[in-house]
Amino acid sequence: MLPALGYPAGPCGRAGGGLLRACWLTRGKPWLLGGHCLGRSASTSSFDVVIVGGGIVGLASARALIQRHPALSIGLLEKEKDLALHQTGHNSGVIHSGIYYKPASLKAKLCVQGAALIYEYCNKKGIAYKQCGKLIVAVEKEEIPRLQALYERGLQNGVQGLRLIQQEDIKKKEPFCRGLMAIDCPYTGIVDYRQVALSFAQDFQDAGGSVMTNFEVKDIEMAKESPSRSQDGMKYPIIIRNTKGEEVRCQYAVTCAGLYSDRISEMSGCNPDPRIVPFRGDYLLLKPEKGYLVKGNIYPVPDSRFPFLGVHFTPRMDGSIWLGPNAVLAFKREGYKAFDFSARDAMDTIINRGPAGVRAQALDRDGNLVEDFIFDGGVGDIGSRILHVRNAPSPAATSSLAISGMIADEVQERFEL
Repeated sequence: MLPALGYPAGPCGRAGGGLLRACWLTRGKPWLLGGHCLGRSASTSSFDVVIVGGGIVGLASARALIQRHPALSIGLLEKEKDLALHQTGHNSGVIHSGIYYKPASLKAKLCVQGAALIYEYCNKKGIAYKQCGKLIVAVEKEEIPRLQALYERGLQNGVQGLRLIQQEDIKKKEPFCRGLMAIDCPYTGIVDYRQVALSFAQDFQDAGGSVMTNFEVKDIEMAKESPSRSQDGMKYPIIIRNTKGEEVRCQYAVTCAGLYSDRISEMSGCNPDPRIVPFRGDYLLLKPEKGYLVKGNIYPVPDSRFPFLGVHFTPRMDGSIWLGPNAVLAFKREGYKAFDFSARDAMDTIINRGPAGVRAQALDRDGNLVEDFIFDGGVGDIGSRILHVRNAPSPAATSSLAISGMIADEVQERFEL
C-alpha cells in the first residue's frame, strides 16, 4: 500500500454516451471536434477507470494501467487543448540521478528507479537524450562537509557512478568551472519531457485508451440514478462533469492534477490538505556564442536553509544553456509571466502562508513544505473509489515511469481490479 496523507482507502464494460463528434484522423489518431480525442470508441463516455490530468504523471499512469489491464476501458481527461502543456512542458529537462533525496523516501527510491526506466524507454522509442552528467561544485571551504554528506546520501540511495573529484578533475570535466571539490554524477542527463509524455500518450491510445482534451473538470459526484436508456444500472457511479456541462462516468478515478491537485481532491469530497503553492522559476539564457563554456549540468552545493537546489547551469536538447531557476512568488497557478495574476490563487497563497507559481509544491497545515510524494484516497462512496496523486513536484518527470508502476499497483489493490 502507498503511504497516505490521512485517509484509508471491476470488471470491464462500457456504455454509449453523449460526446460523439465528427471525426477525422491526424497522425494516425482519431481527433474529435470540440477538442475530444477518443482512442477506443467515439461514443464512449463511460469507463472502468478515468485519469484526470494529461501531464507526464497522468499519461504514464494511464499507460501503465491499460498495459496491465487491457480488458478495461480507460479514459484520460485534460483541460487544455493539448497534452503536457504545464509542469511537463515548463521544466529544465534534467534526468535526475536521485542524489538529493532523503534515503528510503519515495523520492529517492522512485527517482533512481525512474531514471533507469526513462533511459530504457528513450532507447526503445528512439527519443533523443544526452547523458551529459552533472557536477555539484563546492566553491567555499565551508561547503565541503555538506558536499561530502551529499555524496554519502547518494551512495545510500544507490545512485550510479558517483565520485568525489578535486580541482584538477573538475577542470577536465568542465574547463571553465572553478571549485575546490565536486561530486561527479555521470548518470544525470537531459531530455525533452514533453516529447516523452506525448510518446506515453501514443502508447496509451495504441493500447485502446481514450484521451479527451478541452475537458476541464468542474465537479465530481456520485450518480443518484442510472443514465437514461442504460442497461448497466449503477455500474458507473462516479460522474465527472466539465465546465461545458458534459459528463463522463466511471467506476474508479485517479487524479494527477498537478497544480490543481488540492482543488480536485476537495471537489471530490476528499481532504483539501496538503495545499498546493506553486513556485515560478525564471531562467536566463547563455548567449549562443558562449555555449562552449558549459558542457554538462553544473550545480551548487544545496543549502539546507532553502527548499530548492540553487541556481545552476543546464544544457538543453536544442543546444541552449539555461541559468536558473530562481523561485519567486507568483499570484497565479499557471502564471508563467511575471505579472500574471489570479485573485483566487493569490488568496490561497496568503491563507496558506506560502508562495505560488508553476512548480506544484505542497504545504501542510503549519505552512511546512511537504518533502515527499503523497498519494491518498478518501472515505465514503466517492473517496473509496478515487486515488489522488497529491504532491509530485521535481523529480516527478524523471520518476514518472516508476510512479506509474506504483500507482498501478495501488489501483489494483485498492479497487480490487
